[in-house]
Amino acid sequence: MRAVVVYESMFGNTKQVAEAVAAGIAETMPVDLFEVGRAPTALKPDVGLVVIGAPTHAFSLSRPATRDEAAKRAPAGLVSPGIGAREWLGDLDIAPGTPTAAFCTRVKVVFAGSAAKAAARLLRKARCTLAAPPKDFTVVGTPGPLAPGELERARRWAGRLARAAACVPE
Repeated sequence: MRAVVVYESMFGNTKQVAEAVAAGIAETMPVDLFEVGRAPTALKPDVGLVVIGAPTHAFSLSRPATRDEAAKRAPAGLVSPGIGAREWLGDLDIAPGTPTAAFCTRVKVVFAGSAAKAAARLLRKARCTLAAPPKDFTVVGTPGPLAPGELERARRWAGRLARAAACVPE
């Protein structure tokens, strides 16, 4: 069994978290890491865990208009200039019941919303099994950086997630 981690990232923060998530999973099982525009939508039968990560835009997953707005704030260009997690999830061909999880990066304010919760809803709609509740990782301001300790927290979360998916005791 192997895992797939797919991320959408505007300024690089979600990419960093996805890399930490992949490192945590790699302690238990092989893992492939994909930027969303390069991720396959038809997953191979040996994929036993799918993790999707995205930044929170306008209280949810990004849309073309929110990605265009982010591009104006990214002088070096966007990490994910093409499709977003919303579109990838809409095209995903996955076996019903496949264990999945979702995470997002977001500014920690009362009404920030959560792209992870929106992604989890789409995963449930695709008849996937949520292996863990949606997870939020905090950025300090819209372009970042990540709050201190978030990468280590992501690695630990992913390690627990992978052990549970592989039925390996803590």
